[in-house]
Amino acid sequence: MPRQILVTSALPYANGPLHFGHIIEAVQTDVWVRFQKLRGNDCLYVCAEDTHGTPIMIRAQQDGITPEQLIAASAEAHSRDYAGFLIDFDQFHSTHSAENKAWTDTLYTTLRDRGVITRRSVRQSYDEQAGMFLPDRYVRGTCPRCSAADQYGDSCEACGATYSPADLKDPVSTVTGTTPVLRDSDHLFFKLGDFETMLRDWLKTSGLHESVRAKLGEWFEAGLKDWDISRDKPYFGFEIPDAPGKYFYVWFDAPIGYIGSFAALAARRGLDFDRYWRSETETELHHFIGKDIGYFHTLFWPAVLHGAGLRRPTGVHVHGFLTVDGHKMSKSRGTFITAQRYLELLPPEPLRYYFAAKLTGGIEDIDLNLEDFTARVNSDIVGKLVNIASRCAPFIERAGGHLSETLPDHALFVSFTEPRERIAQLYETRDYAAAIREVMHLADKANQYVDQQKPWIVAKDPARVDEARAIATQAINLFRVLLVYLAPVLPRITQTAAGWLGERAFAHWDAVQEPLLGSALGKYPQLATRVDPAVVKQLVASAPTPAPTVATAPVKPAKAAAPKAAPAPTLEPGMIGIDDFAKLDLRAAKVLEASRVEGSDKLLCLKLDLGDHQRQVFSGISASYAPEQLVGRFVVMIANLAPRKMRFGISEGMVLCASGKADGVSEGVFLLSADSGVQPGMKIS
Repeated sequence: MPRQILVTSALPYANGPLHFGHIIEAVQTDVWVRFQKLRGNDCLYVCAEDTHGTPIMIRAQQDGITPEQLIAASAEAHSRDYAGFLIDFDQFHSTHSAENKAWTDTLYTTLRDRGVITRRSVRQSYDEQAGMFLPDRYVRGTCPRCSAADQYGDSCEACGATYSPADLKDPVSTVTGTTPVLRDSDHLFFKLGDFETMLRDWLKTSGLHESVRAKLGEWFEAGLKDWDISRDKPYFGFEIPDAPGKYFYVWFDAPIGYIGSFAALAARRGLDFDRYWRSETETELHHFIGKDIGYFHTLFWPAVLHGAGLRRPTGVHVHGFLTVDGHKMSKSRGTFITAQRYLELLPPEPLRYYFAAKLTGGIEDIDLNLEDFTARVNSDIVGKLVNIASRCAPFIERAGGHLSETLPDHALFVSFTEPRERIAQLYETRDYAAAIREVMHLADKANQYVDQQKPWIVAKDPARVDEARAIATQAINLFRVLLVYLAPVLPRITQTAAGWLGERAFAHWDAVQEPLLGSALGKYPQLATRVDPAVVKQLVASAPTPAPTVATAPVKPAKAAAPKAAPAPTLEPGMIGIDDFAKLDLRAAKVLEASRVEGSDKLLCLKLDLGDHQRQVFSGISASYAPEQLVGRFVVMIANLAPRKMRFGISEGMVLCASGKADGVSEGVFLLSADSGVQPGMKIS
């Protein structure tokens, strides 16, 4: 019986653009949801804008607009960027909605009536000029422990100390720059400690990673403290029903946004709300989050749900932080990459694939190395996966456009379908990296099959056209199995391939057990193109220059002026600059096969090994070299030259040659060779 699953990812805050940190979590969630749907499960994915709090209020004031205008513009931008990365929400809503207000009020009054809400006075920093109480992070000053300057009001980034704003030396309000005063105010608290036994029991069954469980143990050892769920006006949020001038703290109503978003979806589709939010046996509830908000989702949230008579999460799946080229995302370094910036330059699926290939079921931090990103997606998606289909499609088209009625190697096909349950289990446990490793291992086997069978040679004999078609049919069926396995990661490529192979080819995970035979294929579509390294570099090319720091040391006498730099040389006609030359990706390539091109007096067809994939290149050197002279030789090729469609096929690069009088007498064309000791794919610099 299909499982009924409700899935959420963390709500993006409506105070800035989506960046890669948001996208990696959305991709992790979307892949899992698409996998569940491909398995035949009823899986729903909801999310929402996180819209409340002091930062939203202050940002709107600074921009001269209302908070409602700010969050509306943010929702539009976030929705666009999520869609750009093919994130398939069933509902993307807002915490500033009628549904969320109704459910926030309902949960609060239920908890209050159960006696788990208490009221007491707290002392807080108050900005008299702004007329508002200040959140801890809106007070900065000198750390009381290590005396580091310009630290937040709740913790020191220099020594790690935690404290209250009242402990800061020389505190300053970040809103007005004035010195805050301390004032008392009544606040409402959720009595988290009342749920300790329930939480300990729930954590045993929640499927949390062991390291997350260990971290939560520290909270239990320290004692679960009451949680402040109220804030004083002025504040952008929902006013508390029985406390005029008090507003729900954003972290109280934000996770309730999951409920509000589902309520909107349920009303639109006629779904049974109670089935998803009251029963822990009929349905599943899964949250995908980053480790920085783990304690909200594993302590406060399940306690609030249980206290209000609602179901607790089935699983809370925590991932690590994202770094770019080994560094935290930083605007000054250029590694703070927004979703919009990426989508202006590149298609979404290469990044979806790269993130998936890095994601495991653990909470280790994940690094996006841009050079590795370029090499990996070009090797795996283009050089291995799509290469199988693109090499073999022409042999189907030449034989009338129909697949063969039988497979020449059924045992090989079965060896590809047999791992489907093992790969499915890896997706289920969110170990996408291991799943993709298995699929790429199979992709290597499929390419080896094509290399061994050589349909391009078989097809040269008119009497063996059907044999070439059978080889291509086998390879295309292997490709189809691989793409089903990768469909949750590469949905657009899968959709395009479905237009070629037929929708039924990708209808269900277990459909791979039956090969595609005898069916008519449409014209082969371009499924993917190589990622250009020069374009990838543009992701971080526009980093702003860091602001100059204020000198604190005594000013030294000025040194004598340095000699003026020589003016940059002027490029003469025909010259190129070093930046132009750097765009060429020169690689060592090994010639695996060489053959004359039928119908051409000049061209040889070279099959080149670049280490992680192979290329076909046409080169006008047949007058200087016999094909048998080239096999095994290393040549230098331009690897990032756009593929060129020729009358004889696609040329996927260019090999470098010298031409002219070699010995002062004879004219000739001479291949440039890589030095001894090189390996296929090495960069020539």
